[in-house]
Amino acid sequence: MKTVDLVFGTVYGSAQFVAETLSDELKGLGYAPRLWQPHELSGFTPCNGGLLIVVSSTTGSGDLPEDIQPWYYRLSSAGLYLPSLHFSVVGLGDSSYSDFCGAGEKLQALLTELAAKPVLPLFRIDAMETMEPETEAKTWLMQWHQRIESGLVA
Repeated sequence: MKTVDLVFGTVYGSAQFVAETLSDELKGLGYAPRLWQPHELSGFTPCNGGLLIVVSSTTGSGDLPEDIQPWYYRLSSAGLYLPSLHFSVVGLGDSSYSDFCGAGEKLQALLTELAAKPVLPLFRIDAMETMEPETEAKTWLMQWHQRIESGLVA
């Protein structure tokens, strides 16, 4: 059973709900998800050979939510090299803003900079198009699962 670490950054709870939904769906697909709460992130560093999904809303001018900022800055300054970490980022945002899913873009860029490998490109969920981001995320997760199961991701 493959372990999948789930990290989220949220302002009003939508990203947390999406991460919790993904965790439940992953269990149903035979994975062992670990949902990291923001207060636990100080003790979490992604490991090589692992699977990571990060779900984040965007706040301000393309900024990360406060609850995920310490983790993001710790990873960016730790000098990590994670070439066998496979990750995906689910960004929640509003396309009426010029910095649509800016937090997701920052997370995607950081993990790529650490040499981690994306399972799929950044997945953007637009609040202007859906009132239920968890539904969009569940559909996306099936693509993610197919990619993992296809052997394209070691």
